[in-house]
Amino acid sequence: MRFEFGKLNTVLMVIAILVTAIGYIIMGTGDNTISPVMLVIAYAILFPAAIITGVDRSSSEEDKGKRMK
Repeated sequence: MRFEFGKLNTVLMVIAILVTAIGYIIMGTGDNTISPVMLVIAYAILFPAAIITGVDRSSSEEDKGKRMK
């Protein structure tokens, strides 16, 4: 399995970083209602999506076959 960061991965990572930063900024102002929700969305959804999205599983299968021959 090859991990290559494409355009979609980069966009999702930037969005995740922005949501995380905004969540911490809001938390610093004293509002503890929306900031935990934003942080959970960033850490549980956006960061994993940025890492996993765009993984080409078919090419890794072909690479395994070439290595075994």
